Amino acid sequence: MRKMLIIYLSFIFFSGPTFSAGSMDLDEYLEGMNVKTSDVRSLQRGAKNFFNNCSGCHTLQYMRYNQIAEDLGITEDQLMQNLIFTESSPQDLVMNNMLSEDGNRWFGKAPPDLTLVTRRKSPEYVYGFLNSFYEDNGSPTGVNNHVQEASSMPHVLWDIEERFSDQEYSQFLNDTVGFLVYAGEPIIEKRKSMGVWVIGFLLIFLILSYALYKDIWREVK
Repeated sequence: MRKMLIIYLSFIFFSGPTFSAGSMDLDEYLEGMNVKTSDVRSLQRGAKNFFNNCSGCHTLQYMRYNQIAEDLGITEDQLMQNLIFTESSPQDLVMNNMLSEDGNRWFGKAPPDLTLVTRRKSPEYVYGFLNSFYEDNGSPTGVNNHVQEASSMPHVLWDIEERFSDQEYSQFLNDTVGFLVYAGEPIIEKRKSMGVWVIGFLLIFLILSYALYKDIWREVK
């Protein structure tokens, strides 16, 4: 029982949301990364960043506009004015007007849906990818990417990166990646909160079970 108690305590105090970069190349471009899905203001800014800079090519086909608005405390007027740039209604899925064949012709392949990108690739990968573009005259887009060589995506954030300080650009990326983490798992904060209660219950149950065990065997002896 003592070993079980040690295991439970180790799980509580040492387990948590860890982000493994996965490669030394990626580590180089994670400076300033501090994604917080618990910060609603950050998620609101991230939503604005996504819809103003990414939604022309990328979709969030498993999310609805009104779900985003409800989760992030955005009014319907704010939603219509700042996040919906197509003929979509608030109850519609987050799509765009780009045809797959146009995406294939312009970029070599259609831009992917980003709903689950941080779950497939990890938040670190997305942050590092957006933070590692460089000029490459041999590329059709004029740029390349240290994290994903020969990427067909142009550096759409070049103007923002040039105008912002390093700290401001890092915050921009943190907000954007945080929003994509939320989009991949809208209940992420509820899950974390529930996990704390579950672990707490198991810990109390373990203590009571151990006390009962000691009491029973004391009478046996």
